Amino acid sequence: MLKPSEISEALRKEIEGYEGLSEISEQGFVASAGDGVASVYGLENVMSMELLEFSSGPIGIALSLLSDSVGVIILRDAEKVKEGDSVKRTGKVVSVPVGDALLGRIVNPLGEALDGGPCIISDKERPIEIVAPSVIDRAPVNRPLQTGLKAVDSMIPIGRGQRELIIGDRGVGKTAIAIDAILNQKKSGVRCFYVAIGQKTSLVAKIYDILKSRGAMEYTTIVFASPTDSPSLQYIAPYAGCAMAEEYLYKGDNALVIYDDLSKHAVAYRQLSLLLRRPPGREAYPGDIFYLHSRLLERASKLSEEKGGGSLTALPIVETQAGDISSYIPTNIISITDGQIYLENDLFNSGIRPAVNVGLSVSRVGGSAQIKAMKKVAGSLRLDLAQYRELAAFAQFTSDLDKSSQRQLDRGQRLTEILKQDQYVPMDVSWQVISIYCGTTGHLDDLKAEQIVDFEKGLLEFVRSNYCEVADDIEKKEVLEEWAEKRLEEAVENYKKLFLSGKGTK
Repeated sequence: MLKPSEISEALRKEIEGYEGLSEISEQGFVASAGDGVASVYGLENVMSMELLEFSSGPIGIALSLLSDSVGVIILRDAEKVKEGDSVKRTGKVVSVPVGDALLGRIVNPLGEALDGGPCIISDKERPIEIVAPSVIDRAPVNRPLQTGLKAVDSMIPIGRGQRELIIGDRGVGKTAIAIDAILNQKKSGVRCFYVAIGQKTSLVAKIYDILKSRGAMEYTTIVFASPTDSPSLQYIAPYAGCAMAEEYLYKGDNALVIYDDLSKHAVAYRQLSLLLRRPPGREAYPGDIFYLHSRLLERASKLSEEKGGGSLTALPIVETQAGDISSYIPTNIISITDGQIYLENDLFNSGIRPAVNVGLSVSRVGGSAQIKAMKKVAGSLRLDLAQYRELAAFAQFTSDLDKSSQRQLDRGQRLTEILKQDQYVPMDVSWQVISIYCGTTGHLDDLKAEQIVDFEKGLLEFVRSNYCEVADDIEKKEVLEEWAEKRLEEAVENYKKLFLSGKGTK
């Protein structure tokens, strides 16, 4: 039989160890709902971008905070939300799983698997919206992120931590440049995130097959918000992809994130804003459309060594209409980014691929994001091509050109040919240096323009077989030393004799 003292002691211990189980939560109710948004009353202390739970099951985000109500965007199953449903605050913002468990997978903007594989299990999450690193925490961009494309790496170099816009009309190869950049990271250790916003499912499936067949899915994650998904999911997609990539940035590693494309993202946000009855501005976009993209793209950065030295490179894509880069969304994003690669319809249709317009393309990081060997051989390339395009336009109206102008036209034609490259065949930077060296030093001037592609292909094979130490030295030291340049000149001259005699590859 228990003694009274023992009962008292047991009760005292129970009371000391008791933790209140009651939960105090703020609840509101739905005043109206429809088209993927809801107006909610009664949540006086709700935070902007806070995650809310509806009693019928769906979840939403508090996007518009008004004096007497809250405008909520519903992430999915919006048809279940009815007038009068209760709404509960969660005290959390939208977060997504991050880490290596996502590599090789196709996920939705909430981090849930879409590829039919097992559920994503990760012990870490990151909020989709955070403040970008401050100026103090950043370091200068000085290390290149090679895309494997001669036209880009030689004239419009991209550095790790840079934001470089890819812009052009529909069907001119914008996505192809981004996919080539992912394929070229196989040996670099850069983790890649491809965010497809409102793209066709068939296109994303094709991209997945290309990346998987070339072994690139091992270090790549595809974040996919389909056209049939709600505008809310399309709206959070780039922020979710950025959060997944930031895990590597803050660990001191390197990541690349591609937003394909921000035009569709802006349209999704405009739809949500109009449904939430926000005042429309130019082209019916809300007044904060600039902030929408600036707070996303500013998160791309190169951190200082004190902060780990990681980098996050962003390649946003924007689609133009009839080549108009002065319209609202393109000009906004051009002003936010560190340069743009402009792809032109006329160049694409004339067989120049990638169809990069040298005059309108620019990298504000410039030569600091190039290896010394590339800077040495490609120094005059951009100017030569720009002058050639201008002269070619003028030459259409006259047949009488002086020798200097004719020489410039001939050199420009050959440089244009040497920069042509097949899709999904990125080239190591050491071999790019060898190809461009031939063009800028005049070794191709006595060849016909239609011979250049065959000559380049044969030359690279010839160097690989007989002068491989040149490419190895460039790859290792990232400079073109004097002895290597002499050997390279010897290789070009020797192969040219073989080529012109009919013994080389034609």
